[in-house]
Parts: sequence; C-alpha cells; structure tokens
Amino acid sequence: MSFPAALRPKLARPAWLSPRVLRTEVLAGLVVALALIPEAVSFSIIAGVDPRLGLFASFTMAVTIAFTGGRPAMISAATGAIALVLAPLVREHGVEYLLATVVLGGVLQVLLAAGGVARLMRFLPRSVMVGFVNALAILIFLAQLPYLIDVPWPVYALLAVGLVIMVGLPKLTSAIPAPLVAIAVLTTFTVAAGVAVPTVGDEGALPDSLPILGVPAVPVTLETLTIIAPYALAMALVGLMESLMTAKLVDGITDTHSDKTRESWGQGIANIVTGFFGGMGGCAMIGQTMINVKSGARTRLSTFLSGVFLLVLVVSLGHVVALIPMAALVGVMIMVAVATFDWHSIQPATLRRMPKSETTVMISTVAVTVATHNLAIGVTVGVLVAMVLFARRVAHLVTVDSVLDPDGSTTIYRVTGQLFFASSNDLVFQFDYANDPGNIIIDLSDATIWDASTVAALDAITHKYETRGATVTITGMDHTSRERHQALAGTLSSGH
Repeated sequence: MSFPAALRPKLARPAWLSPRVLRTEVLAGLVVALALIPEAVSFSIIAGVDPRLGLFASFTMAVTIAFTGGRPAMISAATGAIALVLAPLVREHGVEYLLATVVLGGVLQVLLAAGGVARLMRFLPRSVMVGFVNALAILIFLAQLPYLIDVPWPVYALLAVGLVIMVGLPKLTSAIPAPLVAIAVLTTFTVAAGVAVPTVGDEGALPDSLPILGVPAVPVTLETLTIIAPYALAMALVGLMESLMTAKLVDGITDTHSDKTRESWGQGIANIVTGFFGGMGGCAMIGQTMINVKSGARTRLSTFLSGVFLLVLVVSLGHVVALIPMAALVGVMIMVAVATFDWHSIQPATLRRMPKSETTVMISTVAVTVATHNLAIGVTVGVLVAMVLFARRVAHLVTVDSVLDPDGSTTIYRVTGQLFFASSNDLVFQFDYANDPGNIIIDLSDATIWDASTVAALDAITHKYETRGATVTITGMDHTSRERHQALAGTLSSGH
C-alpha cells in the first residue's frame, strides 16, 4: 500500500535541478572562475604574498559561502579591499601572521554578526559608501604603479594593447570576458616572440595541489594578539561593509531579499576556513558578483562551482598561468579601478546639485582612506564627519516662538524641532527672562526631547524663571519625551 498523494511529504525541489537553471548556473560559475584567476593573482601581489594564497582564498571563500552565506548568487573571494588592509602586516611580520589575522578576522565577523552589525548598515550614509568605493578604486590603481616603474619598455606597449582590448572588445561581443582575451593575447605574444618582461611566475609559486588544512605558525602570546588584532578588526569591518553593500546591490537587481545577518556570520566562517587552509582572506566581490548575476545566475550553485572550477583550472594549468606577463594583470587591475570608481559622483552637474555637506563627507572618506591606506579608518572618519555635519544642520532647524496672553499674565513659548545636545545648547538664550510675566508655558507639541542635554537646558530655563518668581509649565510632550524628562529633570546637576 502507498500513502495517498495528498498525505505524502512534499519536499521542495532545489531550483537549480531544473535543466535550464542548471545550465545557466554552471556556465555562470565557469565564467566567474575564469575571470577570478587574474584578479586573485593580482590581489595576492597587492597583499605581497604568493599568488597561491589569493587563489586558495578565492576557492575556499566561494565554496564555503555557497553554504553559509545569506545572499544566493553572490561571489566571495580574495579582494583588493582585504589585500590593501593586510599588505602592511605582511611586509612587517610575514605570511603566517596574515593567516592568523584572517582567522581572527573571521571570528570577529561572527561576533559582529551576533551583535547585530547588519542592522547598523542602515546608519551608513550614502556619501560614505560612495567615498569608500572611490577610495578603493584609487588604492587599487596606486598599487599598480610599482609594476610600471623601472621596467623594460615593452611593458608599456603590452599594457597599452591590453587596455585597448579590454575597452574595445565589449563593444563587439560580451560572450568572452575581455580581461581573459587580453591576458591570452598578451601571454601568447610574449611567449611566441620571446619578449623578456616580468611574469606571474616571477612573483611566486602557483599551487599544484589542493590546499592543506593547517594552523598558522605564530606564537600563541599576548604580543601576537596585539600585532594582529588591529588588522583583524579592520579586515572584519571592511569585509562586512563591502559584503553587505554588495548584497544590498544584488537585492535591488534581482528584486529579492537576502538575510544580511546570515551573510555577516557566513563571511566570518568563510574567512576562518580560509585562514586554516592557507588563504589570504576575502569578502564579497562587486565586480565578479555582477558578472555572475548578469549571466543569469540566481542560486548558490554558481557560487560553489566558481570556486571549484577555479581550483581545477589553476592546479591543472598552473604552468600556463605562470607565463602571464605582469603587464596584462596590471591592465586588468587598472580596468577594475576604473570600473569601481563612481564617476557620476564627481561630475560637475552632480556636485552642483549635491549638498555641500554630502560632498564634504565623500571627500573626507576618500582623503583619509588614501592617506592612511586603511579603508576602515577612512569609513570611520567619514561617518564621524557625517554625524557632525548632520547634527550641525539639524541644530539650526529648532525655532522658538512666543505669544503673550491677551490679559498679559502668561507668555506661551512654542518650541519646534528635534532637541538634542547640538540644538538645545542655545535654547536657554531664546527666552526673555527679564520682561516675561509671572506665568510661563513652554509648549513642546512640535518638538522631541532626545537626550539629557535637552533636559538639563529645560532645567536651566526653569531655574532662571523661578529665581525671578515666575512659574514654568512644560506641556505637549509626547510619551517618549515625557518619560525622559520625568526620569532626568532636576537630577543632572546640584546647581544651575
């Protein structure tokens, strides 16, 4: 006997089991894997490590996040942002400290996710995000300059040809990624013509086997923690920021919602795995994610396969990858920098329309990031500047109007606006203590009390009137303002 069909348990069939969806996911994963190879190598060089660390990171990040991430079809791998954060650590302390930092950074990302960091993204101003992207583009470009100084002249010719290919080919066809065509053409030419230029093989050994699980060889001491902790925190913050911004972008493109909290701790787990398997760490990649999504991918399968295909290609064709001229990768990274930069944000028409405060925040973020080569510091400064300018702007929106009662016995003051430390600082000077009658009403129907500074200001106003024998009544407070005022009034200082 068999159960009636209506009583049989219904198992949701994965979307990627559909032949049409499966084909799309596989092809998208392959295209992303091919495009990841040159970027993973380039980001490794930016970080100052062997190319295999970037390639291992791209493999482990993509495969792990396919299971743990909260945004299907998003690609996580070795990125320029993480490379820039960790490069100073590698120069000063070496690769093993980098691996320990990646593990600790992953742990911090999990803790930040548990603390609700994803919800804090709503407080990140758009001008800071634009500054972050623009600074990232500038730093990626600046990181290429050492490979264009004191090199043979053919390097410049190869770079020019590569840029022409990457700019012109997409106008003819998008079937094959232009960076791959440029790399293939330049590599074939240099090998066939015997042109002596720096190659990927000169930068370090490429992997010829699978990554191996291991523990970073660093002393387990407080000194080690003090060395890696600042870099780990910067990596955690920058990685989450870029990942959550990318997830938000994909949400808009696909018209779907993703779990940002899951994405946050998923990134942390992926970095922990990556650190133990000898990878340089990473986060979501805006460029590769766009390639994947625009190829039609919508599930986790494409993310998983991009990592698998990447490792297969590198392990089986590592000797070919070693022949790639560095000029080709420099060209790829210059194009990445150009595509990353938000050119619309600096157009004269945009700058004219944009409030000066928004432009100031964006420029501050870019300037500090480029000066410090630290994306986390730049974003922090940008947020602080945005907060100060916002508080300054809102402070000027508070108004105080007074009306004298017809019988001359009462003056009614109507306060309008948001009352907090910046706006209530001058509130005490808006009242005519010497000439007002004996009865004062302060109407807060159109105002909100946000902090103790405002309560202290109201206490000072009340005290000034009482010393002159006047009575003050505060009316119109909403529930939140009333609770805050009742809890703090008369308790903030021993005198006025």
